[in-house]
Formats: sequence, structure tokens, C-alpha cells
Amino acid sequence: MKCEDVMKTVVECVSPEDTVLEAAQRMRDQQVGFLPVCGESKEILGALTDRDIAVRLVADGRPGTTPVGEVMSHEIVACRPDDSIKRAEQLMSEQQKSRIMCADDDGHLVGVISLSDIAQQDTGHAVKVLRKLTLREARA
Repeated sequence: MKCEDVMKTVVECVSPEDTVLEAAQRMRDQQVGFLPVCGESKEILGALTDRDIAVRLVADGRPGTTPVGEVMSHEIVACRPDDSIKRAEQLMSEQQKSRIMCADDDGHLVGVISLSDIAQQDTGHAVKVLRKLTLREARA
């Protein structure tokens, strides 16, 4: 099975210039804790998570008008749509991410895969990935 078979293709991006308040409202409205940060042509620049907001904005007492670009995660963890699900699982496990982006050959966003997307396919590896992901929480 390929990543394109399970990825969500209707994905809204935020730009680095959007305010964190606007991004948080989108997260609330879409019931997600993750938004890709993209340029004008959907080139992936990073991601904004609810954890980024809590740790880099709220905990530092910064205002909601802070641009996304100042608190986003710049690390890009992405696979390609034609990669196998096993590749997505490997990236999630290695990078301890519960969501990764899918990009085309030019680095433009085409989808997002979450651990729950993989678990719904019952690949048998979702539990292993989850164990690895939760190691960071167990260490804290």
C-alpha cells in the first residue's frame, strides 16, 4: 500500500505571516492539532502544532498576534505519495512524529498522513510506531 492511498488530500496550510491566533482558530475549527506551514505555491516550509503554540507562544507570554513563522517547527518530515506506508511508518518512528506531510518532487504539499490513518489500515506496525513515539513522553 502506498502513502497516497491513506493520506488526507484536503489539507489547509497556514503561511509564516499568518498570526498564531488565526492558526489556532483554524485548528479549533478543523479539530486538528497540526497545520503545515507553506509558501504561496504550497511549498512546505515547516509545521505548526498545538505543542508549538503552548511551548513557544503561551509559555513565553507572547501575544496571539505573533507570526506563525516565529513559533513554527522548521523541521520538515515528509514522504512522497508513491512511497510505501512502511516508509511513512519508518519516518514517524525515527523522527517521533505522529503526523507527517506528503510532498511532490518539487517539495509542494499534496497530503498529510497521521498515525491514526495508518492504524486504520491495520498494517500491524502502528503499535510499534506508537511505542516509539511515546518514548519521548515516558522520558519526560
